[in-house]
Amino acid sequence: MELAHSLLLNEEACSQLGEVQKAEFLFDWLRYLDKLLLATSRSDVRERQKTLVEQLLSLLNSSPGPPTRKLLAKNLGILYSIGDTFSVYEAIDKCNDLIRSKDDSPSYLPTKLAAVVCLGSLYKKLGRILGNTFSDTVGNILKAMKSAESQGRYEIMLSLQNILNGLGAAATSCHRDVYKAARSCLTDRSMAVRCAAAKCLLELQHEAVFMWTTDLDSVATLCFKSFEGSNYDVRIAVSKLLGTVLAKAIISKRLGTAASRQSIRRVSLEEVLELLGTGFLRGSSGFLRASGDMLKGTSSVSRDVRVGVTQAYVVFVSTLGGAWLEKNFAAFLSHVLSLVSQSHPKATQTQIDAVCGRRCVSFILRATIGGLLGEKAQIAAAKDICQAIWKLKKVVDAVMSDGNLETRLGSADVAAGQHMLVCALQELGNLIHSLGTTAAPLLQDSSAGILDSVISVSTHPSVSVRLAAAWCLRCVAVALPSYLTPLLDRCLERLTVLKSSPEAVTGFSFAVAALLGAVKHCPLGIPHGKGKIIMTLAEDLLCSAAQNSRLSAQRTQAGWLLIAALMTLGPAVASHHLARVLLLWKCVFPVSPKDLETEKSRGDSFTWQVTLEGRAGALCAVKSFVSHCGDLLTEEVLQRLLPPLPCAVDLLTRLSSIVKTYGSPLKTPSVVYRQRLYELLILLPPETYEGNLCAILKELAADLTAPDMQVAAFTFLLPPLCHQDDLLILSPLLQETDHRFIEEQLLLGSGIACGSLEYDPYSIYEKDVDGDSVPKPLPPTLSVISSAVKLFGVVCARVGEAQRLLILEQLLDSVKHTKGARQQVVQLHVVSSVSSFLKYVAGAKGSLGPEEMRRPALALVMGALESSSPLLRCAAAEAWARLAQVVDDAAFTAALAQVSFDKLKSARDVVTRTGHSLALGTLHRYLGGISSSQHLNSCVGILYTLSQDSTSPDVQTWALHSLSLVIDSAGPLYYVHVEPTLSLIIMLLLNVPPTHAEVHQSLGRCLNALITTLGPELQGNSTSVSTLRTSCLLGCAVMQDNPDCLVQAQAISCLQQLHMFAPRHVNLSSLVSCLCEILLDNSVLVNLCSPYLLLRRAVLACLRQLVQREAAEVSEHAVMLAKDSREELTPDANIREVGLEGALLALLDKETDQRLCRDIKETLNHMLTSMAVDKLSFWLKLCKDVLAASADFTAVTCVDAMQEEEGDKGDDASVLTMRNDDRSRPFTNPRWATRVFAAECVCRIINQCGNAHSAHFDLALAQEMRKRDSRNDFLVLHLADLIRMAFMAATDHSDQLRLSGLETLLVVIRRFATIPEPEFPGHVILEQYQANVCSAWIASGVVSDLNDLRRVHQLLVSSLTKIQAGKEALSHLYNESASTMEILAVLKAWAEVYIIAVERHKNCRQPLKTTTCSEESVRNGSCSSDGLLDLVHTDLGTLSRLWLAALQDFALLTLPSEFASQLPVDGGAFYTAETSENAKLHYSNSWALILHATALWLTSTGFVVADPDEGASNLSRPVTPTSMCQGSSSGATVKSPEDVYTDRFHLILGISVEFLCSLRSDATMESITACLHALQALLDVPWPRSKIGSDQDLGIELLNVLHRVILTRESPSIQLASLEVVRQIICAAQEHVKEKRRSAEVDDGAAEKETLPEFGEGKDTGGLVPGKSLVFATLELCVCILVRQLPELNPKLTGSPGVKARKPQMLSEDGSRLVSAALVILAELPAVCSPEGSISILPTLLYLTIGVLRETAVRLPGAHLSSTVAASLQALKGILSSPMARAEKSHAAWTDLLRSALMTVLDFWDPDGTHRELDEVSLLTALTVFILSTSPEVTTVPCLQKRCIDRFKAALEIEDPMVQIKTYQLLLSVFQYPNPAVSYPYIYSLVSSVVGKLQEIDKRKPEDAAELQVFQEGIKVLEALVAVAEEQHRSQLVACLLPILISFLLDENALGSATSIMRNLHDFALQNLMQIGPQYSSVFKSVMASSPALKARLEAAIKGNQESIRVRTPTPKHPQNPGRNSSIQLKTNFL
Repeated sequence: MELAHSLLLNEEACSQLGEVQKAEFLFDWLRYLDKLLLATSRSDVRERQKTLVEQLLSLLNSSPGPPTRKLLAKNLGILYSIGDTFSVYEAIDKCNDLIRSKDDSPSYLPTKLAAVVCLGSLYKKLGRILGNTFSDTVGNILKAMKSAESQGRYEIMLSLQNILNGLGAAATSCHRDVYKAARSCLTDRSMAVRCAAAKCLLELQHEAVFMWTTDLDSVATLCFKSFEGSNYDVRIAVSKLLGTVLAKAIISKRLGTAASRQSIRRVSLEEVLELLGTGFLRGSSGFLRASGDMLKGTSSVSRDVRVGVTQAYVVFVSTLGGAWLEKNFAAFLSHVLSLVSQSHPKATQTQIDAVCGRRCVSFILRATIGGLLGEKAQIAAAKDICQAIWKLKKVVDAVMSDGNLETRLGSADVAAGQHMLVCALQELGNLIHSLGTTAAPLLQDSSAGILDSVISVSTHPSVSVRLAAAWCLRCVAVALPSYLTPLLDRCLERLTVLKSSPEAVTGFSFAVAALLGAVKHCPLGIPHGKGKIIMTLAEDLLCSAAQNSRLSAQRTQAGWLLIAALMTLGPAVASHHLARVLLLWKCVFPVSPKDLETEKSRGDSFTWQVTLEGRAGALCAVKSFVSHCGDLLTEEVLQRLLPPLPCAVDLLTRLSSIVKTYGSPLKTPSVVYRQRLYELLILLPPETYEGNLCAILKELAADLTAPDMQVAAFTFLLPPLCHQDDLLILSPLLQETDHRFIEEQLLLGSGIACGSLEYDPYSIYEKDVDGDSVPKPLPPTLSVISSAVKLFGVVCARVGEAQRLLILEQLLDSVKHTKGARQQVVQLHVVSSVSSFLKYVAGAKGSLGPEEMRRPALALVMGALESSSPLLRCAAAEAWARLAQVVDDAAFTAALAQVSFDKLKSARDVVTRTGHSLALGTLHRYLGGISSSQHLNSCVGILYTLSQDSTSPDVQTWALHSLSLVIDSAGPLYYVHVEPTLSLIIMLLLNVPPTHAEVHQSLGRCLNALITTLGPELQGNSTSVSTLRTSCLLGCAVMQDNPDCLVQAQAISCLQQLHMFAPRHVNLSSLVSCLCEILLDNSVLVNLCSPYLLLRRAVLACLRQLVQREAAEVSEHAVMLAKDSREELTPDANIREVGLEGALLALLDKETDQRLCRDIKETLNHMLTSMAVDKLSFWLKLCKDVLAASADFTAVTCVDAMQEEEGDKGDDASVLTMRNDDRSRPFTNPRWATRVFAAECVCRIINQCGNAHSAHFDLALAQEMRKRDSRNDFLVLHLADLIRMAFMAATDHSDQLRLSGLETLLVVIRRFATIPEPEFPGHVILEQYQANVCSAWIASGVVSDLNDLRRVHQLLVSSLTKIQAGKEALSHLYNESASTMEILAVLKAWAEVYIIAVERHKNCRQPLKTTTCSEESVRNGSCSSDGLLDLVHTDLGTLSRLWLAALQDFALLTLPSEFASQLPVDGGAFYTAETSENAKLHYSNSWALILHATALWLTSTGFVVADPDEGASNLSRPVTPTSMCQGSSSGATVKSPEDVYTDRFHLILGISVEFLCSLRSDATMESITACLHALQALLDVPWPRSKIGSDQDLGIELLNVLHRVILTRESPSIQLASLEVVRQIICAAQEHVKEKRRSAEVDDGAAEKETLPEFGEGKDTGGLVPGKSLVFATLELCVCILVRQLPELNPKLTGSPGVKARKPQMLSEDGSRLVSAALVILAELPAVCSPEGSISILPTLLYLTIGVLRETAVRLPGAHLSSTVAASLQALKGILSSPMARAEKSHAAWTDLLRSALMTVLDFWDPDGTHRELDEVSLLTALTVFILSTSPEVTTVPCLQKRCIDRFKAALEIEDPMVQIKTYQLLLSVFQYPNPAVSYPYIYSLVSSVVGKLQEIDKRKPEDAAELQVFQEGIKVLEALVAVAEEQHRSQLVACLLPILISFLLDENALGSATSIMRNLHDFALQNLMQIGPQYSSVFKSVMASSPALKARLEAAIKGNQESIRVRTPTPKHPQNPGRNSSIQLKTNFL
């Protein structure tokens, strides 16, 4: 393929290739040339132009395939437009000659077609340059068209389109000729030609004025004709043409174009609408209505014309645009509604016609109002619709008030107005639904009277109107949940009052049912009591039904409808009414078969009608119960449900005879009854009706083969039984499109109505499947079949085998014995049910039964495989494979495959070949590669042959589809076939005509399957792989150029697969530009981009995948495309300005398809995640544009009063007033949903920045970095924008947007709360905006001024007062659980504030030594923190009681279900018993903070004072938590404070332990932390500690729970908090042990000490029992923490008890904290044990502590100790100095163990150097801790003592000055040890080396501060020795010391020139000499006397010093340096 990449065609390489490769090679060269020509310079092109033209023209004769000819023509055009044009006439002549040729053979056809295409391309590119040659060319082409076949006509039309495009107005002379030709093609029998003609005419109308003036009528009539028998593509193309032409007629009138200058008739809007209306109502028969009808012999318009015209309406309005629609809405609305009005009885003469007509009108309204208008205009439209409803209502009222009953009921006006009302009401509902809460002003506007109008038509005489009104109310309730309860009340009230009007009974019961259906969409629900009212009303209606025969049927229906709707509220509501419902259910059926007999003989037609209505209703209610309240279906309930079932089935079997007896009025009720029973049985488990299976099966068989079924409803029964993928090869109508809503009626065929609400009123409360549109149940005659088919599958699988065989035989016979059209119907039903049976059996992994079962099943399926209906063949192929799957026998499967092979080899008809080829594919799908490869080979071979059968595109399509299934299921087995298959696909792609789009679609599926099979191997570099890859890419390129949208969608998904497996080889820029062009194609349909939904979905799915890897690149390519593209691509959202991101946001605003919107959002989220931080300003501007673009609400001005007083402070103050700039914004009136998404994006951007650079939240740093590089951009610089956006959102009309806005504000506050404002120190940056924010404000700590806080505090107080009234006084708008939610939210907010206040108070109380802040700030700080606490304090009494009540509720609600009987009957303090399930959720959201706050409050009272107002509560609360304070209401004894506190303590402890011991995976970190903090707070005070200390089991349980928390939660903060609680528990235990010991000593003061009982764990044996021992539990927990951080501590892990050498390691900061906390706890443990107990735990403690030291003793610069080492030394000191070491019972054992420990530490310096890396200072410190903290007998053992001394000696020899300093400091502490037995040996051994070191000063002068300090510390050691020495030795020591000190002195000459270091040393020595001299004067004098040199030096130094003092002004010196401080710390720390 590389050879193809050259400017000229490599003819030599080309000639050596075979046929297929040659075609590939040529196509690839043309593709390359297309890109190359544009990139090559003009001169180069001209040089080679001649050769190139020859090569290109020579290709014309090589019969190029469709894609090749298209590219060839394109290249010719480009070549001439770049190069010279002089030879172009020759090219045109050559093409014309080729077209004129008389050769009509098929082999010559491609050449002719290529010539036609070339002409089109040349004229399009060169246009008027070609001057007058066009008339010959056009004449020639039109002449050729007369004899052309369909492909020729297709290409000629497209070529003419191009010629017209290129020539523009110059081609006027031939416009009429082209028009005539296109007219004939527009009604061509080939659909592709019709599409091409429509495109050609669309091009023509740009210049041909006559099309939209004089010939307007005939163009319209022509389009109507073209719609007849059309397919979806034709309807899209022709409706686009018709809509555009009509719009042009209107626009030209406005613009006053050329048309007006010539005297041409103007066209008014009325005329245009009249014209469209004619098409809608009378079809293509034009104005000659009567003759047309007579000629056709029909009266109703064919459906495809009506659907086409409907689409044309939408195009017409879309072209004129939203602003036009707004102006002319009233006229448009009245016209559209009149399409279904009484003035056109033909349109609505049958129910079926009326339903379809209404569908079309609804579609027009939805697409225009919903798609084109902004929210403001939609509100105006809703008012207009409402006016229309009032008008129609008046007509009805006039007729209804007419006294004469006869005229009243038969009035045509009422009947005809009904359809207009239905459409108006449905659109009103949809409008309000889409507006959501933004519709609030509309409903509040009393002048519009929306709700009144809807409710007033609820009593309309027509059922469909009543249902539509109910649906409309439901939409209102879903959009605005606050209207739900008032509407429900209003309807219930009307229903009760108007109980005697049949219309009102049904109308308002529909409304109530619809509103109940809306409850599940309203999260806050309705008050629980409403259920009771509705149930009572329903019972009343059912009981009173018999009183008045005029109302019986209506009341019966209404009663059951209400019950059925009530069940949708779920188990929580239904459980309370279940008993009554079951009773009614039982009463509605007779008890025994005998009663049924007598019933049958008694009634008349009317009573039977009512009876059946009632029973069907009851079945429906039970069905509703079973499907919505599955949790209540216990065994017991089932037992009560089942008894009436046999009777119901019994009635089913007698229905046919009843209908015979009483005639046709019972027909429909009986069908409805059947359907209801079947539906219920499908839902129930089959075991429940085991006894009636045979009876049911007989009835089903009779239903399925009933003689009265006339119409075969294929498209409605079969799709669920076919595989989704297989439906693709059938009609494109089965696929999802934007027009699905109206196209559905064409699917169903002419005799069948599409679904509509009046066919099944019960569906009004069901949740609709398709999002938010009206439910569309099908007529009962159809739906009963559908239910029967489903139920047949279940029942047939359950009956005995004999019975099953019998029924299958019976069905087979019934198919054989019927004839003609009826046979098809029966066959359809039978195959559907058998298919359903096989599907059920396969799903249940069952088997078919004995062998004789196979024959009838096989015969049935086989017959259907050869049926004339493609859908039936498709379902049969599926059943064929299911049959093989169920039989599960290899031989049978092979036989089935063989049958298909044989049929395919012999048969020649399309039907057999398509059916059996698909059967082979489905066999593979369900059974893998049918186990043997030779099957695969023969199968592939046959499908290859079929797919090349060019005589029948259908056979090709099915065979290729089947092949794609084989490829998919064969997997790796298919590798051998990959290459031949790929070359077959490419060959077909290059040769199948574009008119056969379905073949191309199947080819696309094959290619996709192949790419999936190859998978990641496509990345390979071998020749074979790269050839395959090139072929795949080539195939994608061919499909991308295909005119069919679905083929393009296939191409995109193939490229997406390729990009996933081999991303390097997919050209991203061309892929992205292709995607953008499709998405943003600025077609005439403004509201739709590409008109094909599936193509848009494919594009977005692909984009979503691309941006996950390469968001930035994709974005850049899109912008590049926008910049490069010429004017022809001007997307509506201008990519140049807003980038791909903005274009996607604009698309999101227009798109209605849910799945697409989800993909757009995900794509944007991926882009945001990877790019928002880098393109911060861009993203924020995008979000701001969307949020600010809601022009309805232009200025959001909410500047707080405070700021108004202070006057305008520039930008900051005006932050919240939006700037109104008039320049056009990229987003016009975005919908609320888009604005909500933009607000969510802002939050995401903030969070993304949170993970990026810290400068995003630090103003000073951001400004500084901005100065350094102006390209730097940080979030904090956009704070004003962030707040403006959040505020715009938070003050919008839409509730959802307000919530998002508040959420954004919350995020802003949380993130920016602590950021200082650099210009005003001490202020926080957010203070500027404080006036606008309240929530989370206090907690954020932004405000430090009390007055500001007071305002916000006021808000909290007011909400507190509101909730004190208790659950009774709250609003009854929503469910009680909503008030629970509100109360808990307020209590949680208070808890949050209280926790913060206490924390701040604590922080301020901490000593402020460390901080160096001015007094003032300290004062302010404390005042503000106290202030906050004071503010909360006033309400604490109230709050604490409410908090405790909430916690008690929570505790009750979390009890397991078996305690349900013990719960309070009327609920808790804040929830009612009925809504407890819903309330649980709200409690679980808020309990943790309330618990923490309550614990803090209890702590602050210290558990010792009772509340001041404990007795006289100042609360008017009706429910006070009983056990909390005053004892129960029964007047029992008042509890003592001790009991009250114990209860409260156990409440908090119980909730915490219950939560922590069973942490669910969804438990939030916040809850766990709050819970642990609450426990900490609780254990901060003595009383609860004494409780825990005295109850050992409680302590152990708590420890085990905490251990589990630590094991299951990795978060360091949670683990630290848990360890803190553990520490507190151990302290509590210590206190308890101490207390016991103290009291025992007091009691037995006189007795001997020995007899004291042992307290503490381990008693007198020392044993610790796991599970019973607190210490053991603590050890487990600490070991768990330590080993997780330092695995080397685990002896098992390190391989042996001996320690293997490992480098010590630094832990992370969190790790260090955890280890330190665990060590603190370990050090406390001996104090909890008895002496014997302490002996048993000591080895473990020492091992762990020393282990931590060993593992973390890392050398740090400056000889500092790491935090873990410090902690382990501290712990070691704690353990060594434990009183247990000295207790007589344990002394000996402790001494032994401590010596071993010391030995271990000494071994760390082992000679073989394994621990070489350990830090000496850490180890020496450890030795020192041993020496100083244990009793002398531990360390004075000679061998140990000698080794210790050696260690110190060695340390003194280390060069590092810092180590020396530390060593001196440690020696100092050892030398000063009071016990001489310990300190003397060290002094004797080490003094000499110390003195030796110090005497080196003359030789080695100190260089820096560290060395200076070494000498200073050494001197200190000697001075200390002098102090501790005995009298007789002291003089010798002083004599040693003095010469050293004097040697440090300098004389006056040296002093001047000395370094600062030497001078400091001199000063230090002098100072010390001045002190020593007077102290030991005698020694001093004798030394001076004996050494005159020393004396002289001293005197000189003193003299020099005085001189220098005189010269310098005295400055106090502090020769303190860092080392000294740390040494001081060190001593205080450990020694």
